[in-house]
Amino acid sequence: MDANSVLEALKTRRSIRRFKPEIPERELIDKIIEAGVWAPTGKGLQSPLIVEVTNKEVRDYLSQLNAKVLGTPDADPFYGAPVVLVVLSDRSVNTHVYDGALVMGNMMIEAHALGLGSCWIHRAREVFDSAEGKALLKEWGAEGDYEGVGHCVIGYKAHEAPAPKARKEGYVIRID
Repeated sequence: MDANSVLEALKTRRSIRRFKPEIPERELIDKIIEAGVWAPTGKGLQSPLIVEVTNKEVRDYLSQLNAKVLGTPDADPFYGAPVVLVVLSDRSVNTHVYDGALVMGNMMIEAHALGLGSCWIHRAREVFDSAEGKALLKEWGAEGDYEGVGHCVIGYKAHEAPAPKARKEGYVIRID
Protein backbone atom coordinates (compact mmCIF):
# COMPACT_ATOMS: atom_id res chain seq x y z
CA MET A 1 0.00 0.00 0.00
CA ASP A 2 1.23 3.45 -0.85
CA ALA A 3 0.94 5.57 2.30
CA ASN A 4 1.14 8.73 0.19
CA SER A 5 -1.99 7.77 -1.75
CA VAL A 6 -3.90 7.16 1.50
CA LEU A 7 -2.89 10.58 2.83
CA GLU A 8 -3.77 12.16 -0.52
CA ALA A 9 -7.25 10.58 -0.41
CA LEU A 10 -7.73 11.92 3.12
CA LYS A 11 -6.67 15.40 2.02
CA THR A 12 -8.78 15.54 -1.14
CA ARG A 13 -12.08 13.93 -0.06
CA ARG A 14 -14.89 16.44 0.18
CA SER A 15 -18.60 16.24 0.85
CA ILE A 16 -20.57 16.14 -2.38
CA ARG A 17 -23.99 17.77 -2.40
CA ARG A 18 -25.27 17.04 -5.93
CA PHE A 19 -25.44 13.57 -7.43
CA LYS A 20 -26.37 11.99 -10.73
CA PRO A 21 -29.37 9.63 -10.51
CA GLU A 22 -27.51 6.51 -11.75
CA ILE A 23 -26.77 3.86 -9.14
CA PRO A 24 -23.07 2.93 -9.06
CA GLU A 25 -22.04 -0.58 -10.04
CA ARG A 26 -22.57 -3.32 -7.46
CA GLU A 27 -18.82 -3.98 -7.08
CA LEU A 28 -18.20 -0.32 -6.15
CA ILE A 29 -20.96 -0.32 -3.52
CA ASP A 30 -19.63 -3.62 -2.15
CA LYS A 31 -16.11 -2.17 -1.81
CA ILE A 32 -17.45 0.85 0.07
CA ILE A 33 -19.39 -1.39 2.44
CA GLU A 34 -16.34 -3.61 2.91
CA ALA A 35 -14.32 -0.54 3.94
CA GLY A 36 -17.00 0.18 6.56
CA VAL A 37 -17.02 -3.41 7.83
CA TRP A 38 -13.25 -3.23 8.41
CA ALA A 39 -13.39 -0.03 10.48
CA PRO A 40 -11.88 -0.39 13.95
CA THR A 41 -14.35 -0.78 16.81
CA GLY A 42 -13.99 -0.61 20.59
CA LYS A 43 -12.72 -3.94 21.94
CA GLY A 44 -13.39 -5.40 18.49
CA LEU A 45 -17.08 -5.73 19.40
CA GLN A 46 -18.24 -4.61 15.94
CA SER A 47 -21.27 -2.73 17.28
CA PRO A 48 -22.29 -1.10 13.96
CA LEU A 49 -24.76 -2.37 11.40
CA ILE A 50 -24.81 -1.09 7.81
CA VAL A 51 -28.09 -1.08 5.88
CA GLU A 52 -27.66 -0.61 2.12
CA VAL A 53 -30.61 1.15 0.48
CA THR A 54 -30.76 1.27 -3.31
CA ASN A 55 -34.54 0.85 -3.56
CA LYS A 56 -35.75 4.30 -4.72
CA GLU A 57 -39.03 4.12 -2.80
CA VAL A 58 -37.27 3.30 0.49
CA ARG A 59 -34.53 5.86 -0.23
CA ASP A 60 -37.15 8.55 -0.84
CA TYR A 61 -39.01 7.60 2.35
CA LEU A 62 -35.77 7.87 4.37
CA SER A 63 -35.17 11.27 2.78
CA GLN A 64 -38.70 12.39 3.79
CA LEU A 65 -38.16 11.24 7.38
CA ASN A 66 -34.84 13.07 7.49
CA ALA A 67 -36.36 16.23 6.00
CA LYS A 68 -39.13 16.10 8.61
CA VAL A 69 -36.52 16.12 11.40
CA LEU A 70 -34.67 18.93 9.62
CA GLY A 71 -37.89 20.95 9.43
CA THR A 72 -37.84 21.21 5.62
CA PRO A 73 -40.41 18.65 4.45
CA ASP A 74 -40.06 19.54 0.75
CA ALA A 75 -36.25 19.23 0.64
CA ASP A 76 -34.11 16.22 -0.25
CA PRO A 77 -31.44 16.18 2.46
CA PHE A 78 -29.74 13.34 0.54
CA TYR A 79 -28.90 15.72 -2.35
CA GLY A 80 -30.25 13.33 -4.98
CA ALA A 81 -27.81 10.52 -4.09
CA PRO A 82 -29.24 7.21 -5.31
CA VAL A 83 -27.60 5.08 -2.59
CA VAL A 84 -27.93 5.46 1.16
CA LEU A 85 -25.77 3.42 3.51
CA VAL A 86 -27.44 3.75 6.89
CA VAL A 87 -25.05 3.25 9.79
CA LEU A 88 -26.62 2.11 13.03
CA SER A 89 -24.85 1.03 16.18
CA ASP A 90 -25.76 -1.14 19.16
CA ARG A 91 -26.46 1.15 22.12
CA SER A 92 -25.39 -1.55 24.60
CA VAL A 93 -21.75 -1.04 23.54
CA ASN A 94 -20.28 2.03 25.24
CA THR A 95 -18.21 2.96 22.13
CA HIS A 96 -21.13 2.55 19.71
CA VAL A 97 -21.25 6.13 18.41
CA TYR A 98 -17.48 6.26 17.88
CA ASP A 99 -17.56 2.85 16.20
CA GLY A 100 -20.27 4.04 13.82
CA ALA A 101 -18.36 7.26 13.11
CA LEU A 102 -15.32 5.23 12.06
CA VAL A 103 -17.51 3.14 9.74
CA MET A 104 -18.84 6.34 8.17
CA GLY A 105 -15.33 7.75 7.72
CA ASN A 106 -13.97 4.58 6.15
CA MET A 107 -16.87 4.41 3.68
CA MET A 108 -16.52 8.06 2.63
CA ILE A 109 -12.77 7.66 2.05
CA GLU A 110 -13.31 4.48 0.02
CA ALA A 111 -16.05 6.13 -2.06
CA HIS A 112 -13.62 8.95 -2.86
CA ALA A 113 -10.82 6.51 -3.70
CA LEU A 114 -13.20 4.80 -6.14
CA GLY A 115 -14.09 8.09 -7.84
CA LEU A 116 -17.54 8.41 -6.28
CA GLY A 117 -18.97 11.19 -4.19
CA SER A 118 -20.27 10.87 -0.65
CA CYS A 119 -21.68 12.95 2.14
CA TRP A 120 -22.43 12.27 5.81
CA ILE A 121 -26.06 13.17 6.42
CA HIS A 122 -26.96 13.65 10.06
CA ARG A 123 -30.28 13.13 11.86
CA ALA A 124 -30.10 9.30 11.67
CA ARG A 125 -30.50 9.13 15.45
CA GLU A 126 -33.73 11.11 15.33
CA VAL A 127 -35.04 9.18 12.29
CA PHE A 128 -34.47 5.76 13.86
CA ASP A 129 -35.70 6.83 17.29
CA SER A 130 -39.04 7.76 15.69
CA ALA A 131 -41.96 5.34 15.37
CA GLU A 132 -41.48 5.28 11.59
CA GLY A 133 -37.76 4.56 11.93
CA LYS A 134 -38.34 1.79 14.46
CA ALA A 135 -40.90 0.26 12.08
CA LEU A 136 -38.30 0.27 9.29
CA LEU A 137 -35.73 -1.43 11.52
CA LYS A 138 -38.25 -4.12 12.40
CA GLU A 139 -39.17 -4.57 8.72
CA TRP A 140 -35.47 -4.88 7.85
CA GLY A 141 -34.87 -7.47 10.58
CA ALA A 142 -32.52 -5.20 12.54
CA GLU A 143 -33.22 -6.58 15.98
CA GLY A 144 -31.68 -4.95 19.02
CA ASP A 145 -31.38 -1.48 20.44
CA TYR A 146 -29.77 0.41 17.55
CA GLU A 147 -28.98 4.11 17.40
CA GLY A 148 -28.73 5.83 14.03
CA VAL A 149 -25.24 7.25 13.59
CA GLY A 150 -25.42 8.59 10.05
CA HIS A 151 -26.60 8.22 6.49
CA CYS A 152 -23.65 7.83 4.11
CA VAL A 153 -25.07 8.91 0.76
CA ILE A 154 -23.05 7.87 -2.27
CA GLY A 155 -23.22 8.18 -6.03
CA TYR A 156 -21.68 9.71 -9.08
CA LYS A 157 -20.81 13.37 -8.58
CA ALA A 158 -22.88 15.94 -10.45
CA HIS A 159 -20.29 18.65 -9.69
CA GLU A 160 -16.63 18.95 -8.90
CA ALA A 161 -15.56 18.65 -5.29
CA PRO A 162 -15.07 21.99 -3.54
CA ALA A 163 -11.55 23.10 -2.76
CA PRO A 164 -10.33 22.21 0.71
CA LYS A 165 -10.27 24.86 3.38
CA ALA A 166 -6.92 25.73 4.90
CA ARG A 167 -6.30 23.93 8.17
CA LYS A 168 -6.77 26.14 11.21
CA GLU A 169 -3.90 27.50 13.25
CA GLY A 170 -3.28 25.63 16.48
CA TYR A 171 -4.90 22.40 15.25
CA VAL A 172 -2.07 20.45 16.88
CA ILE A 173 -0.45 20.99 20.25
CA ARG A 174 2.89 19.23 20.65
CA ILE A 175 4.18 18.23 24.07
CA ASP A 176 7.86 17.27 23.75
